[in-house]
Amino acid sequence: MSEPAKQVHLGAAFPGVNSHTVWSDPRSGSQIDFSSFRHLARTAERGKFDFFFLAEGLRLREHRGEIFDLDVVGRPDTLPVLSALAAVTDRVGLAGTVNATFNEPFELARQFATLDHLSGGRAAWNVVTSSDAFTGANFRRGGFLDHADRYTRAAEFVEVARELWDAWTPDAVVADPAAGLFVKDGAIAEVRHRGPQFDIAARPTVPHGPQRHPVLIQAGNSGDGREFAAATADAIYTIHAELAMGQAFYADVKGRLAAYGRAPGDLKILPQATFVLGDTQEEARERARHIRLQQVSPQGAIAQLEQVWGRDLSGYDPDGPLPDVEPLADAAGVTRGRARHHRDPLAVARHWRQVAVAKQLSIRDLVIEVTGRHAFVGTPAQVAEEINTHVQSDACDGFIVSGHLTPTGLDEFVDTVIPELQERGVFRSEYHGTTLRDHLGLGHAQAPVR
Repeated sequence: MSEPAKQVHLGAAFPGVNSHTVWSDPRSGSQIDFSSFRHLARTAERGKFDFFFLAEGLRLREHRGEIFDLDVVGRPDTLPVLSALAAVTDRVGLAGTVNATFNEPFELARQFATLDHLSGGRAAWNVVTSSDAFTGANFRRGGFLDHADRYTRAAEFVEVARELWDAWTPDAVVADPAAGLFVKDGAIAEVRHRGPQFDIAARPTVPHGPQRHPVLIQAGNSGDGREFAAATADAIYTIHAELAMGQAFYADVKGRLAAYGRAPGDLKILPQATFVLGDTQEEARERARHIRLQQVSPQGAIAQLEQVWGRDLSGYDPDGPLPDVEPLADAAGVTRGRARHHRDPLAVARHWRQVAVAKQLSIRDLVIEVTGRHAFVGTPAQVAEEINTHVQSDACDGFIVSGHLTPTGLDEFVDTVIPELQERGVFRSEYHGTTLRDHLGLGHAQAPVR
């Protein structure tokens, strides 16, 4: 008998204001009003998504010393938004990005344990790190953390958080009026942790949560990030969405799990992706082209180029050819508050010139070509089939998807693509559990032996 088809896992990312959304569209709504978060979360729940996903922005991004207002210019704090959403949703998971570099374990463990209680076991923490002194300047310790220490701190942070989540036994609260006993003797352990990053002695104030440990998501693609995910995470949020690259990433990360006593199913790999739908593939392609032109404005294209070139290119025509000058060897500091993906500007420029010449692209067209996230473009049936192909081919376990409009961009996907996945037998028609761990097929975190 053949193996049953793998089930597709889906997260719904809330879009902000950046080069992947179209804030200028008349249909676009606020990225701050609660109604927008509520709409997307409820749409994801209607589509039986595993979880709603909220990213984080800790500092306004700057370009050439000024706030770049076409990028993220306003995003509320993650945990209050997710807590509010817990009251207006019933099943969809609630995942939030919170930085392990600029927070402390006791406080963050308490906050996520609280969210897990408020939501009935639907909390997830996307663990991210930072060695960016520009962002660090917002915090008491500033940019104190060396790049090499990011995951050292994050690993110990997660270790301490788990100790705190495990401090209450599952049956700690007895609430027996006859015996005059509310909590069993010895049921709340004191956590004493002394390590290179943290030295605490604490008795957690929040009881054992519905999931025991909230789901841990990790967003990192470096070697250190992959190893951290293999050791600690329940899911990894990745940029590797092309089929061949996804298969290589999938094999690499899943292959690391055995060293930590884990099975392949213990870690879900979920690339980011967007989508554009049409009644025909040609119509979808035309829509995709129009959307990308809205996302990458002329000034946005020049700013993207300046990030690589490391110099002022405002005199160049966005609809003209690439600059005839070479990038500065060190382009650091032109754009701050955004992760640098171009470690070798000269090599990037050579590659971009080759692409521009081969395809006869202007500056703006080139930026559209090389900076877009992976997008599924086609009819709903074609998009569903492509998503399923990635999952069944071990390129991923599913996707974290986002539309280009806030907050209604997911509506069309839920109305048309989800039924296609359900018809193929690879996506649920109803939730079969109540917690996010249930949705992801992870099982509940196990209690420690005392």
